[in-house]
Amino acid sequence: MADSSLLTLPARMLDAATRGGRVHFVKGDEVESVSWAALLDDAHRVAGALAAKGIGPGAHVALLATTSRALTTTMQATWLCGATVMVLPLPMRLGSIEEFLSQTRARVQAADAALLVIDDDLAAFYEPAEGDPPVVHTRELFDDAATRRPDAFSVPTIDPDFLAVLQFTSGSTSDPKGVMLPHRTVLANLDGVAQAGHMVQDDVFVSWLPLYHDMGLIGLFTLPLINGVDLVLASPQDFMASPARWVEWISRFSGSVTAGPNFSYALAARALRRAQNLDLSRLRLALNGAEPVNPLTVRDFTEAGKAFGMPEGAAFPAFGMAELAIGGTFPVPGSGLRVDAVDTRMVEKSRFARPVADENAEGAKGFAFLGKAIPGLEIRITDTETGSTMRDREVGELEFRGTSVTPGYYKRPQETAATFRDEWLRTGDLGYLVDGELVLCGRIKDVIIVGGRNVFPEDVERAAERVDGVRPGNVIAFSITNDRGKERLVVVAETKGDDHAVMRANVSKRVQESVGLPTDDVVLVLPGSLPKTSSGKLQRSLCRTRYVADGLTPV
Repeated sequence: MADSSLLTLPARMLDAATRGGRVHFVKGDEVESVSWAALLDDAHRVAGALAAKGIGPGAHVALLATTSRALTTTMQATWLCGATVMVLPLPMRLGSIEEFLSQTRARVQAADAALLVIDDDLAAFYEPAEGDPPVVHTRELFDDAATRRPDAFSVPTIDPDFLAVLQFTSGSTSDPKGVMLPHRTVLANLDGVAQAGHMVQDDVFVSWLPLYHDMGLIGLFTLPLINGVDLVLASPQDFMASPARWVEWISRFSGSVTAGPNFSYALAARALRRAQNLDLSRLRLALNGAEPVNPLTVRDFTEAGKAFGMPEGAAFPAFGMAELAIGGTFPVPGSGLRVDAVDTRMVEKSRFARPVADENAEGAKGFAFLGKAIPGLEIRITDTETGSTMRDREVGELEFRGTSVTPGYYKRPQETAATFRDEWLRTGDLGYLVDGELVLCGRIKDVIIVGGRNVFPEDVERAAERVDGVRPGNVIAFSITNDRGKERLVVVAETKGDDHAVMRANVSKRVQESVGLPTDDVVLVLPGSLPKTSSGKLQRSLCRTRYVADGLTPV
């Protein structure tokens, strides 16, 4: 859609502002609509205020704020200055404020932030300490900006290889690392995403995803920003308070493109079954990513959406990660959910995905096809030990190379070196290819090895969460080695139920029936106590560590 010669975000923003697109900021029942052009004028004023504080090309600006017009304007202003945007995660649970402060300070200092911009509403959560960068509150910054003319700020010369975004990984399997994303890398990825997703000028994006996560920041904010396409932007807090709002926004604004993790589609399906008078006929891409795609969830969502005109092929299971900016593999738009039915035991024992006729047959499992590499990228599957390239249907590690692969992690040379095999990015994900299409199985670090089988924790967790009283999406399965060297299977589940003995027995029975493994321990914990990343992913390794150290608090 955009001129490929425009290799920086400010250049694309200036070009896109002439196309007439708008942003609809949704807060509860209130909507504020503003053109991208007007936002860009505001961003020029804020850029002048940032420049007065010494922010220029190469500087890193940390932003701690809720989703709002002010946050999006400040992000654009930072890019106009030639500086790097780093959006910080918000506190997910009030009980973890100390942990939040510690992680926020660690990120800010590790990123060499030159300035920390904080929402006035969040200022009370952060007390500056020695070694912290200067802090400015949003209101102070915007009061200064209001005295400036947009044409008084001149965009400096920006090298396409300057960092546009420092995106901290979610830390689902390790400590968060700062992924370096230069302007050239971000734009190469988004151009590939737009091409693979058949993006057109009259698309309407709808997002409630957090702007501190790559799917929300790069995929559903920056993509419409640099193309001048309409965007409906809400906060994750508004979605979680009432998941039905998501489909209502899609209906009200004739949304055509949206995205979310698998759990959000389960909530949306539930909302659709109770909804009335919706029109989802323009929804063509409902991207499902950021966590393993469950075909049952996708089918439930598409079936519930039929009553409101949602096209059957709107479901869009895909793969992406911060180290690619966002997009990795996309299916053909309109193809909907396609499932590869395989022999589970062959995958677990021989690392080979032998196809079977029926995914519902005993010993079978259906994995979602996630499409082919987007333009500019290549994919391959390699042996996890030797690095040799695997053939179709052989399970190994997913690797990428191409125009939108990160150059590495900020000031983490050892982690960077370990993540690359020559020019190929090692993802840490297990999967296989079928005629160039990706099928993902799970994370290498999370695989449960018991009795010679390589069992994926999602299979155990999905079995356990079907037990009455267990909170769906809030189960963690892992294995530990006992003193005799034997692997033990442990399941930790959140519950609001009362009959804990019966519940533990039912979890064990369901896992045995579904996966064919006995559970050595079932731990029931209070809602909200399982460790998760800032983007809501389960932290299995941290949960295992707490279990071993007796750090879990059973109900």
